[in-house]
Amino acid sequence: MTPRIVVTGKIPSAGLELLRSAGDVWAWDSDGPVPVGVLDAQLATADAAVTLLTDRVDDAFLDAAPRLRIVANVAVGHNNIDADACRARGVTVTNTPDVLTASTADIAMALILMVTRRLGEGERLVRSGRPWKWDMFMMLGSSIEGRRLGIVGMGGIGQALASRARAFGMEIVYHNRSRVAAAIEDRLPARLVPLDELLATSHVVSLNCPYTPETHHLIDASALDRMSDTAFLVNTARGAVVDEAALVDALRAGRIAGAGLDVFEHEPQVHPGLLGLDNAVLIPHLGSATVETRDAMAELAARNVIEVLAGREPLTPV
Repeated sequence: MTPRIVVTGKIPSAGLELLRSAGDVWAWDSDGPVPVGVLDAQLATADAAVTLLTDRVDDAFLDAAPRLRIVANVAVGHNNIDADACRARGVTVTNTPDVLTASTADIAMALILMVTRRLGEGERLVRSGRPWKWDMFMMLGSSIEGRRLGIVGMGGIGQALASRARAFGMEIVYHNRSRVAAAIEDRLPARLVPLDELLATSHVVSLNCPYTPETHHLIDASALDRMSDTAFLVNTARGAVVDEAALVDALRAGRIAGAGLDVFEHEPQVHPGLLGLDNAVLIPHLGSATVETRDAMAELAARNVIEVLAGREPLTPV
């Protein structure tokens, strides 16, 4: 019997073509979310599901899919999936790591430059049509050369960011669940430090850690208070790693100098307090948003489906 593959949202054609070579594909191609009734009807005979970060894969999802063998998430994060519930039903869960490392590190570096050099403010000024004139003190930013970058989460993206930051002359320290290999530390170079030290001594703190119960609101009011009033926070990890209400308070009070955010706690909603702050750079979850990266993510998800449906091990299991 030809396997049925359900794709819950729009993905690049590179991935769809691979999936169609492996089975009968039903794909939701509208911009909004697939209605629950429509999705449940398709899941009833599905052998595989390709999901997006906006999908919640929980008991209700799995109840609707009694034949399901794999959930292939087109993302490196997988906090939208109840992995324990999937495991209990014998459903494999996969994600798409590594292929988005470079593009996400690029965005983190871009946010560092934007927030320290006040580029968002400058762009808004020019577009506003308000008169302006160059002078010696106009929109002075902060140099990053010779300054310390503290990376929270030294996986592939953190390491790629460290390499980019070194090219700008930054010193690298990091905090991680475990020490990375000495060869990696030497190559970057980078030094492991306690989180408190990283927060207190870094000119820029970049969040590149996975979202877990342990990292929920890792950066809260207490953590922000440990940062310098000349320091900047950058988040390209997951929004809920930061307590956004506490961040708004810190930015308003000048307890930190600025923040660059690609992710938000309740996205697409953004904390209203952030919207009026000139010292906050806000972009709409663009970390992996290049044509090349999104194609690679869709292809990797599709290859995971193909492997599992053929009775083989997936390429990138969670």
